Amino acid sequence: MDGDGTRDARGTHANPVPRPAGPPEVPAKPPEAPAVPPRPARAPGAPDGSAFLTWLRTPRPQALPGVWRFGHRPRPEEEPERVPGRQLLSGAVIAFLVGWLIWSLLWNGYLGGWWLLPLYAMIPDSWAEPHSFTSVVVVYAYYVLIAGIIMVGVGRLGRWSEIWRRYGPPAWRRAVPGAVPAPAPEEDPAAWPALRAAGAHDAAERLAADARSGLMRDVDHARIARAWQGVQRGRHSLATFTGAVLSHGAGACPHPSGARDLPVRQARHDLVTGQVRIGTAADDARNPYAYRGAGLALGPDLLGTSLLAVGPAGSGKTGSLVRPLAESLCLHALAGRAAVVVVGAAGADLGPADAYDVVVRIGHPDSVYDLDLYGGTTDPDEAAVVLAEALVGDLTEQHQGGDTRRSTTVLAQLLGPFRAVHGRFPGVPELRQLLEGAPGPLAELREGLRAAGQDSLLRELDARERQLDRPGDLGGVLADRVALLDRPAFAPFFDTSGQSRPFSLKALDHPVRVRIDLPQRGHADASRMLARLVLAQFTASVSVREDRSLFACLVLDDASGVVTPEAVRGVQRLRSAGAGVVLTLRTLDDVPRPLRGPLLGAIGCRMALSGLTPWDGQDFAEVWGKEWTEARDVTDRQIIAETPAGKAVHMLRRVITGKAPTARAVTVRQVERERWSASELAHAVPAGHAVLSLTSVKGEHAPPLLVDLRG
Repeated sequence: MDGDGTRDARGTHANPVPRPAGPPEVPAKPPEAPAVPPRPARAPGAPDGSAFLTWLRTPRPQALPGVWRFGHRPRPEEEPERVPGRQLLSGAVIAFLVGWLIWSLLWNGYLGGWWLLPLYAMIPDSWAEPHSFTSVVVVYAYYVLIAGIIMVGVGRLGRWSEIWRRYGPPAWRRAVPGAVPAPAPEEDPAAWPALRAAGAHDAAERLAADARSGLMRDVDHARIARAWQGVQRGRHSLATFTGAVLSHGAGACPHPSGARDLPVRQARHDLVTGQVRIGTAADDARNPYAYRGAGLALGPDLLGTSLLAVGPAGSGKTGSLVRPLAESLCLHALAGRAAVVVVGAAGADLGPADAYDVVVRIGHPDSVYDLDLYGGTTDPDEAAVVLAEALVGDLTEQHQGGDTRRSTTVLAQLLGPFRAVHGRFPGVPELRQLLEGAPGPLAELREGLRAAGQDSLLRELDARERQLDRPGDLGGVLADRVALLDRPAFAPFFDTSGQSRPFSLKALDHPVRVRIDLPQRGHADASRMLARLVLAQFTASVSVREDRSLFACLVLDDASGVVTPEAVRGVQRLRSAGAGVVLTLRTLDDVPRPLRGPLLGAIGCRMALSGLTPWDGQDFAEVWGKEWTEARDVTDRQIIAETPAGKAVHMLRRVITGKAPTARAVTVRQVERERWSASELAHAVPAGHAVLSLTSVKGEHAPPLLVDLRG
């Protein structure tokens, strides 16, 4: 079992066979019967829950935003004054020599006999007889007392206690992880005190027994705790919950998939706090002292403000950030806490397909699921808004008004009549023909509307036909974008006739795990358009959910060409909707210049990885702002001796040190400087590191931190 307690520990050597250490010797007397081995604590091969209980009982104190709380030991806010080792040792030696000198002067009588007056004043005359046993004991005890007082004094002056802590046995000892002592039943999380307080003693006993026997995992604990929250909020009855726990134990309240864990884990997860560890805060002077050396982790409380990571190819965005976050969110989904959609290129390292409930492989003939082009909505106007954002959201600066309202109107003029006639939205080939103004489909649509008596929709269609011949009509632009999806590789996809299994982001009301593979090779423009479609559908779907306690997250690996004005506005609304997005970019040049500031302002967590360009670093430096810091100016001024003795001393110092005697002047002042400058972000971030700033949904902030993503 790993350190997080996420797997069962099963004995593999329950019945060891003893082997002789060497050839047997001929005994001088008959051998005695071998001792009976002790009875094992459990049956051979039975699982052991001690590792899970140790993980569960490990303290998780409250900490600063982003700190890995599992077993965390808080540090002071300010760095304590630390004397350099050379200065500390030299001071201790000098203090010892001073103490030795004082004792020698006292012992040899160079300071007089005054220090013996207390001895003669307190002891009776009968004890002062020379060479008596009593006098010898008393006198030498007094000597030891005086020597001890001198030792304590010089020890404090020489900081011997600090040397003991820094170089003595306390520094040799290492924290050895051991079994965490079992707390009191009313405080033991493995005893489920909340259930006992509510009267569900039988359910608590069953869960505690499964935990002790090794039948419970961290996902089981989180899932049942989530179900208990539903009972407390009145969504489920106590009797139903208790019956499920008594019947199934740790397997109660299962995920719809029936899975209780992921096939494989690469990152460290703690489902009690909901965190996944991504690295370690570097021991760097630019990091606050309380963060140095602490583990850095992300969770829904931080992802609820969304995250943007920028770094060149090979800087570790996918392996060090996207993969751990995808694992964590999938574990949260198995626990009933989250719904996750992971979007990336086909073949990206986003975890095995078995870790997801739905895998949409667009352009792959073996894909089981299809993607709903209209997001599962039945409202033509809503479908037009989302589809317009996907098709021409990146071209809005060329339109009057700077948004997609004209494109939305064009699509609504066609989607509404088509759905009224056919009872569904058009497929990709049909939509392309309607946007191009093909006479046949438009005439057929007109006849259908007349037969159904849809006069209002007939006027919409007439308006669309009148606009076809006007210069600057957007129908041709939309048709060209739809043509990117009307390719043979995508022929089986985006079906609206009901013959496929389309996935809709309306399903984010449930703890679902979704992975969407985009066809990057040969279809880069179509992939960017589909990524915009998924982002638009996500922001539209999560804002109308009823259960916002279920965290929804979209992880978009490589968001090039996805950031649009409407996407930025949608990201700003996600925090109040209990959702967030994770976006990665190779460079901020993939975002239009007018949108870089609003994007960095809408995102709460920002990460700049190593290899960033200076102009990208300038944008991060501006959004991170400045801070007041203490600047020390040191000036060395040569000392001019005026007396012959002074000149001789200066000449001696120059011979010994090789430098002229100088006087050092130190000026301390408060200055305002950038937290991280563009040059530092471009050249001072080591490989495998990143600079990360965090903001929680409660408004707590963490300054930009230098993080080792390999730690």
